[in-house]
Amino acid sequence: MENIFPIFDSILSLADKEKLLNQRSLVVWLVGLSGSGKSTLARGLENALYQRGYLTKLLDGDNLRSGLNNNLSFTSSDRLENIRRAAEVSKLFVDCGVITICSLISPTREIREMAKSIIGSDRYFEVFVNCPLEVCESRDVKGLYKRARAGEIRDFTGIDAPFEAPETPDLEIRTDRDTLEYCHGQLLAGILNRIEIKD
Repeated sequence: MENIFPIFDSILSLADKEKLLNQRSLVVWLVGLSGSGKSTLARGLENALYQRGYLTKLLDGDNLRSGLNNNLSFTSSDRLENIRRAAEVSKLFVDCGVITICSLISPTREIREMAKSIIGSDRYFEVFVNCPLEVCESRDVKGLYKRARAGEIRDFTGIDAPFEAPETPDLEIRTDRDTLEYCHGQLLAGILNRIEIKD
């Protein structure tokens, strides 16, 4: 580290970027089981914010694993590294004033606390996309639960790897009980006052 000379103190500030974009940056971190509706809600939020003139970046777990994180497996240590990288990338975007939407299973409290500490608690907004395992499994959008039950996929969250539900999320959305339209509205309403620049 002795040959590293950061220039953080001489670059444009976050306030400068937010003023330019006329928005307050935030990381919206969507947590939940596979099939709970995270990606659907993330896409809907991105579109709704775009229509309102906000600049966003959507980081989806599968997209990240096909590029930045394509060298990682699903072991506990690699899951931790997967989230660490996603959080560091989110921090880069949030430091540019961009509203960043992350759709990641984030199965353990340890993983989510790490992400929050990297991003900063004042810019981290955790959304628990709550849907019971049996409902997610009945949807099985990607056919992953069937393969996990057949032993073709190991360490699958909810089957043979744990999912620790958030105890105090900033927002909880029940996709098993409420309509998609209601869930989209709930998510949008939950963050609008946090991203608006107030005079």
